[in-house]
Amino acid sequence: MFLSHYSVNFEVKLTKVLVADTDQNKPVQTEKSESGQSQNKFHKGGRRYYPKKRYYKPQGAPGEQQAPPTRVSFQKISLVVPLLNEEESILPLINEIRKAIKPLNKPYEVIFVDDGSTDGSLKIIKDAAKTDNRLKFISFRKNYGKSAALQVGFKAATGDAIITMDADLQDDPHEIPNLLKKLDEGFDLCSGWKKERFDPFIKKYSSRFFNFVTRMISGIKIHDFNCGLKAYRREVVQNLNVYGELHRYVPVLAKWQGFTVTEIPVKHHKRRYGKTKFGISRFFKGFIDLITVTFVARYVKRPMHFFGFLGALSFFVGLIVNGYLTIEWLSGKPLSNRPMLFLGMLLIIVGVQFFSVGLLGEMMVHQNQSEREYVVKDRN
Repeated sequence: MFLSHYSVNFEVKLTKVLVADTDQNKPVQTEKSESGQSQNKFHKGGRRYYPKKRYYKPQGAPGEQQAPPTRVSFQKISLVVPLLNEEESILPLINEIRKAIKPLNKPYEVIFVDDGSTDGSLKIIKDAAKTDNRLKFISFRKNYGKSAALQVGFKAATGDAIITMDADLQDDPHEIPNLLKKLDEGFDLCSGWKKERFDPFIKKYSSRFFNFVTRMISGIKIHDFNCGLKAYRREVVQNLNVYGELHRYVPVLAKWQGFTVTEIPVKHHKRRYGKTKFGISRFFKGFIDLITVTFVARYVKRPMHFFGFLGALSFFVGLIVNGYLTIEWLSGKPLSNRPMLFLGMLLIIVGVQFFSVGLLGEMMVHQNQSEREYVVKDRN
């Protein structure tokens, strides 16, 4: 009984050794158990070999497929990059743009618009353009603002798809294929949405409030109007007139001219170099510009609709007030101590003035009306 128990234990241990040796994929000498049977059928010249197919490393997770490269229908891509004192970010940005656009296999150009930089930004761009003819630059003598830089860049762009992005490396160039793919779905303008922002607390939440107000007034349901990363079809930028501080409202201007607008979430990075060029004053200017763009987009061709409505409202309220006071006067009540009399007179006068301004505006629009002001989608 003792020998039988010892034989069973010996065979179990020998099996464990062979299994461990097999897992390590090492050839070992053929050994036999007491029963005389070989523990492996694969031998050659006294050495043991195992099927290699068991030890192939998997190429990917089960069911996982390699993503195909993004294909877009555009023939040439233009990138417009406005900048102000971003000398440390320019070369890394150029490298990232090259990596992002290379898989598209499309010709492209990068137009840097130097908005009056006082550091070495322009020199770095000039040096880079000497070795790459796809890099172009426009330099202002002084700072005119981002809207002016974009407008000049739009005029210089030759591609049928235009991408705008900031030069501070917070916009990710690798989102460019996603923006172009969204345009290929039939949209005219695709804006980036910095869903996860890496900005200071005040800038982040004031921007959310600003976007909320703009969304309510304009009626355009996008989350981030002021994101620098946007993609346009060429006909959009040809019909935009961006000036002052209206670059924040490019989606509003495009939408009210009949173009289709959408957005996609994009990556946002922390600022690596330099500091932001926009202070808290931009939010006060932004709301004033919102009133401007609302009036320009909706009433610039029909000013009487705006001034006429205000004039009519003021005139009739004043008329009602003075009519009530007239009835009071006829009933024998004195009006010498009634301030409402002056209020009614003031409302009537203001109403007449609003009407006059509206009529003058209509006359100016009529004199300057031309066919070029209409956006034509197609023609036969």
